[in-house]
Amino acid sequence: MDKIKISAVAYTNTKPFIYGIEHSEVKNQIVLSLDIPSDCAAKLIDGQVDIGLIPVAAFPQVPNANIIAGYCIGSVGAVNSVFIFSDVPVKEIKTLKLDSHSRTSNNLAKVLLKFYWKLDVEFTTDPDVHADAIVLIGDRTFGKKGNYAYAYDMGEEWMNFTGLPFMYAAWIANKKIPETFVADFNAALKLGLDHRMELLKELPQHPDFDLEDYLMHKLDFELTEQKKEAMTRFLSYIKQLG
Repeated sequence: MDKIKISAVAYTNTKPFIYGIEHSEVKNQIVLSLDIPSDCAAKLIDGQVDIGLIPVAAFPQVPNANIIAGYCIGSVGAVNSVFIFSDVPVKEIKTLKLDSHSRTSNNLAKVLLKFYWKLDVEFTTDPDVHADAIVLIGDRTFGKKGNYAYAYDMGEEWMNFTGLPFMYAAWIANKKIPETFVADFNAALKLGLDHRMELLKELPQHPDFDLEDYLMHKLDFELTEQKKEAMTRFLSYIKQLG
């Protein structure tokens, strides 16, 4: 069998999955690349890989998209790595700088601003433009909350808005994947999650960020029916953004 090509996010939130893959036989069945979220999605959409841990906002663009794992990157409330950082209170935000790394987080910010906070905001991707607020995700947010007057955790705000958890990224395939591999892959992901405390000993420490709390409590990796419901609702809001 040809090796299955997989793209995964290179952030800390994916480290448990990578740990599981590297400590299981699955590693011999795959070719793994680590990318930023937007590149994961692009590779899967273009057919450069067979499976990607991709932002859920890209799901509709993937040909023959199907979720192949029982695990995801999610949160039930605050996630502590997906933020709108702002110089002003949220109701005063007029301009927002988007994050080039993630389609999902940018769309989540747009959904919250329009449908939850009922605001009409101008968006920019120009790095040289100063905006009232910015979207920032992943490891680049660690310890940054104190640098801004206001920090809005989008996992928490989504739950305030909908009462649902959120799924940021899912393991999605663009073709039929053999059931035997899917079973082995899920077992590898579970292995990694079961060994998060061992993994923590290997990761660089951040003096101003609680990495253990993040990996053990803030992130929620189970792909539940509520998270699927959240994805469906989120995608429906994206369609309404226009």
